[in-house]
Amino acid sequence: MVALPALREVLARPDFRKLWSVRLVGQFSDGLLQAALTTFVLFSPERQPDAVKVAAAFAILYLPYSVIGPFAGVFLDRWRRRNVLVRANLLKSLVTLPIVALVFAGNDGLWLGVSVLAVLGIGRFVLAGLSASLPHVVDGRDLVTANALTPTSGTIAAAIGALLGVTLRGVIGGGDFGSQVVLFAAAAGFALAGLLAVRLGKDTLGPSGEKPADTVRGVLLGLIDGVRVLGRNRIPRRAITVVGMHRIAFGILTAGALLLVRETFNEMVQADSALGQFAIITAAAAIGALLGAVLTPGATRRFGAVRWSAFALLQAGTIGAVLIFIGAMAPAFIALLGGALSMGFAGQSVKVCSDTLIQRHIPDDHLGRIFALFDMIVNVALVLGITLMALLAPKSGQAPWAYAGVGVLLIATATWYLTGRGNRLPSTATSSGQ
Repeated sequence: MVALPALREVLARPDFRKLWSVRLVGQFSDGLLQAALTTFVLFSPERQPDAVKVAAAFAILYLPYSVIGPFAGVFLDRWRRRNVLVRANLLKSLVTLPIVALVFAGNDGLWLGVSVLAVLGIGRFVLAGLSASLPHVVDGRDLVTANALTPTSGTIAAAIGALLGVTLRGVIGGGDFGSQVVLFAAAAGFALAGLLAVRLGKDTLGPSGEKPADTVRGVLLGLIDGVRVLGRNRIPRRAITVVGMHRIAFGILTAGALLLVRETFNEMVQADSALGQFAIITAAAAIGALLGAVLTPGATRRFGAVRWSAFALLQAGTIGAVLIFIGAMAPAFIALLGGALSMGFAGQSVKVCSDTLIQRHIPDDHLGRIFALFDMIVNVALVLGITLMALLAPKSGQAPWAYAGVGVLLIATATWYLTGRGNRLPSTATSSGQ
């Protein structure tokens, strides 16, 4: 478990607390934004989602990094990261306002998609900057604890924001007007996150070391260099692969859960009931992620990052996949919740381990590029899983082949990671959590 002395030591660092507050407020606001958009597009009784709309909605939410991520990473290694956090959050606030106007007009078409892509693209830039900045405010063994605390608490903040957004929308009467109010709240939250980042010193978050040229050519060369650095570093490369495999599985299950609550557990007109059940499933996954964050730092010190990651994937591929299979085919909602908790636990466990291995085995002046590539890979993997399920599964979401396939994928990934060459480091690197 996360040792309380280690947690206290991390929280005692003023710059860490400032950076953490930017993440919490920003990701809480992301949750508000996603709640408003999800209820507007996928859970309105008058807008029945088909497979293409489901896949497109999630692609818009998760794919911005496939276009801008690697380029963002190069700039994160060139610009002062503190300034990036300030300006990008303020820009997110401004770019959210056109989305409010489109929702007011009832437009759920191309222009809404473009506007959302702009906001979320900037948001992914911010998240990569937060990850690349963390080693500048925390070091040594405390980095594992910080990597467990910050992304997990950010995910929980986003989940709380989403739940509060759904609740707020319902309290003020629901409908498109409710979505507009939640969007205004998200815009205010993004602005607050930008103002909180001002408290950090302008050079506190780096970057340090050699800086690539700030030109289009420099961006492209920096991207190539980042890929080359990742190619030379087996440990981070394998860690990223493991997270990507889990995200494919998680994407399949996310789309499956959406179809199940919309078509199997509820009638089509019961959009509010379906939304509530989807929120509960999301909360179960968030609780699992919290458990993963609590247990992972201590477990990696005892067992190593590879063995702990493999264990997390194995339990998800066996217990979690079986529960989800039962929940979908019975159908049984409580079994779905157990499966979601298992998958959330596995996802956060492997992510914390992977983040730490990347930070310890990649030079600081390449961290922005590597984390941007990392986020690109895992988001593409997530959307791939969602798209496969949305396009190939029946509308009911009852696809036994998909849930069995998830179990096989996770078990095979765990076996590959645990038995592959290059997992063991010299004894001097034991403290790094490998």
